[in-house]
Amino acid sequence: MATVDYRSLAGDILEQVGGEANIASATHCATRLRLRLRDESKANTDAVEKLPGVITVMKAGGQYQVVIGDNVPTVYAELGKLTKLADASVEDQEPAPQGNLLNRFIDLISSIFSPILWPLAGAGLLKAFLSLATQLGWLDPVSSTGVVLAAAADSVFYFLPLFLAITAAKRFKSNQFTSMAIAGALVYPSIVAMTAATEPLTFAGIPMVMMNYTSSVIPIIVAVWLQGYLERFLLRVLPAAIRNFSTPLLTIVVMVPLILLTVGPVTTFAAQGLSNGITAAFTFAPWLAGAVMGGFWQVFVLFGLHWGLIPGMLNEISTQGYSLLMGPLLAAVLGQAAATLAVMIRTRNKARRAVAGPAALSGFLAGVTEPAIYGVNLPLKKPFYFGIAGGVVGGAIAAAGGSGATSFVFPSLLGLPAFSTVGNFGLQLLGTAAAIILAFTLTFFFGPRELEAAEAADAGTPGTPAADGVQVAGVAQGTSTALETSAATEASAATEASAAQGANPATPGTVSVVAPVAGRAVALSEVQDKVFASGAMGKGLGIVPTDGRIYAPISGTIKAAMKTGHAYGIKSESGVEVLVHIGIDTVQLEGRGFEAAVTRGQQVRAGDLLAVVDLDLVSAAGYDTTTLVMVTNTAALNSVEPRTGVDLAQGDPAITIQV
Repeated sequence: MATVDYRSLAGDILEQVGGEANIASATHCATRLRLRLRDESKANTDAVEKLPGVITVMKAGGQYQVVIGDNVPTVYAELGKLTKLADASVEDQEPAPQGNLLNRFIDLISSIFSPILWPLAGAGLLKAFLSLATQLGWLDPVSSTGVVLAAAADSVFYFLPLFLAITAAKRFKSNQFTSMAIAGALVYPSIVAMTAATEPLTFAGIPMVMMNYTSSVIPIIVAVWLQGYLERFLLRVLPAAIRNFSTPLLTIVVMVPLILLTVGPVTTFAAQGLSNGITAAFTFAPWLAGAVMGGFWQVFVLFGLHWGLIPGMLNEISTQGYSLLMGPLLAAVLGQAAATLAVMIRTRNKARRAVAGPAALSGFLAGVTEPAIYGVNLPLKKPFYFGIAGGVVGGAIAAAGGSGATSFVFPSLLGLPAFSTVGNFGLQLLGTAAAIILAFTLTFFFGPRELEAAEAADAGTPGTPAADGVQVAGVAQGTSTALETSAATEASAATEASAAQGANPATPGTVSVVAPVAGRAVALSEVQDKVFASGAMGKGLGIVPTDGRIYAPISGTIKAAMKTGHAYGIKSESGVEVLVHIGIDTVQLEGRGFEAAVTRGQQVRAGDLLAVVDLDLVSAAGYDTTTLVMVTNTAALNSVEPRTGVDLAQGDPAITIQV
C-alpha cells in the first residue's frame, strides 16, 4: 500500500461509481469507504475492485462499500478535497469528548490550544530572557531595541484571541476568516481604549460594560462557537445570489456587539465579585484569602476573571505603595511551573517533554504559564490540580506573613525583588518553596506517566509483561490505568506518516495479542462478513463477547479511533498493527450503545479500557456483537497464529505473532 497514490485512488473511485452526481452521501468506518449511490447500475464494480489499494467491494445495507483497510481515512480525506461529499478533517475520526462537563471543557480548551503551543512556548521563553536581561542591566526596556524585542515576545499573548479564533473555528466548523474578524474587533485599539472610559457607554442605547479582551481566552471561544450556529443558519436561509458576502456580513454585525454586550459584562461582574470577596477575606482571614488567590489564580486566568482583580492590584499599589492581592501569586505561578517540570522529567513522551521544558522555564523565569497550562498541565489534568494544591498551601503561608508586591510584575523568580520589602519575606520564600516542592512531588510520584510507546521488558524475567502485550511465562498482563492523550500535533503527524508509508517493518521477536474481551473465540471464516471472513484485512479471530467492556489487546499507539466508538486501530512499537472491530456493521448505529474511553494518538498498554458497549442494545438493533481482532499488517510478519475454538478470558493470549 506504500506506493498507492491516494488522491488518484479517490478520483478513480469517484469516476467508476458514476461521479459525484451519483453519490448521495459518503462516510467511512475503520476499513471501508461507505457510499450511498443514487443508481448502483452506474457503478463499475469490477473496475473499482481492480484499483490499486482497493481490497474488494461489498453491497450491504443500501451502501456501496469500498474496502480499503487502514488507509481509508486518507482516501476519504482526498475524496473530500475532490468533492463536497466528505469533510476531510481528521477530527471526524475521533469520538466526542467523554466524561463530565469539567473534563469536556478541559478537552475542548486543550484541543483549541494544541496548534499554537510552540509559538506560546517560544514567546514565553523570549519573555523570560528579556526579563533576565533587564534585571541584570543588559537591556534597557524603554530603548528601541527593548521595545522591538518586547513586542516580539508579547504579540502572541496580546493578540491571543486572533490565534484562538483560527483554532476554534476549525474545531467548531466556522469560517476562520470571519472568526478572525470578530477577534480583531475585540482587540481593536479603539475598543481597548474604551475600557478606560469614565462616562457610561452604550451600543444602540443598550448599556455596555467594557473589559480588556487582549490576552483573553473564553470570550472568543464562545463567540466562535455561536458563530458556527449562526453561519449554518444563514447558509440555509439566505438566497444563493447573496449568500457568499451576506453570511460573513451578518455574522460580524451580530457577533461583535453580542460578545461586547454579554460575555464582557458577565465576566466583569464575576471578576468584580471575586475581587471584593478576596479583598474582604484579606482583612478578616489573610491565610484564607492567600489560599484562594494562590490556588485559583490560574483558574481565574483560564476564565478571564483575572482582569477584574488586576485593577484592584494596581489601585492598591497606587494608593498604599503595595498590593496584598499579589502576595500569593508567586506560589500560584511557580506551583504550576514546578508541576510542568515534573512532567518533563517523568514523561516518556518526546512531544510532551519538548513542550514541557520550555514551558517550565518560561513559568519560573518570566511568570508566563500559558504554555505550561494549555500544553502540559491542563490536558493531563492531574498536574494542573497538583499545581493548584501547591498554590493553595504556598499562598496561605505567604499571605499569613502579610506578603505583598511593591510593583506590578509577572510573578516569577526574576520578580522576587518586588516582594521583598512587604510583610515577612521569609514566609514568602517559605510559601513559594512549599508550592514548588508540593506541586513537583505530587506530579512526579502521582501524575500520569505517558509513554512514547510500549516499554520493552526483560524477556528473561518470569511474570514481567513485555512490550506489545507479550505474556511471559504464561502470565496475563493486568489492567492498567489509561494513559493520557499525546500532543495533537504528534498524533496527526504520526497518522499522516502511517498513511503515506504503510506498515513499518516489525522488530524481530515474539508478540502476543491478548483477548480484548471474554468470550468464545471463533475463526474469522465463521464471521458473518465476507471481507473479514476472507482474511483480506489480515489474520485474526472473532470473539463472541460475554461482557461489554473492551480492552486493548496490545500495547502501543491508538492510530484510529472511530467517532462512532465501534473500531480502534493500535500500532505497537515493534510495528504490529491490530484492529479491534466491535460487532459486525455496527457503524450503522452511529455511536448508539458505544462509549469510547480512548482517543486517537493516545498511548495504551495491553489491558487498558478501549470502550464500553451496550451488548443488549446492539443485539436488539439486529447486529452481530462478535468482536473482531485482526492483525492488519499480516503480510509484513513471519507468522500470525490465532487461538480459536476455545473460551477466552479477557487478557488471555489470543494471537501469537512471529515478527
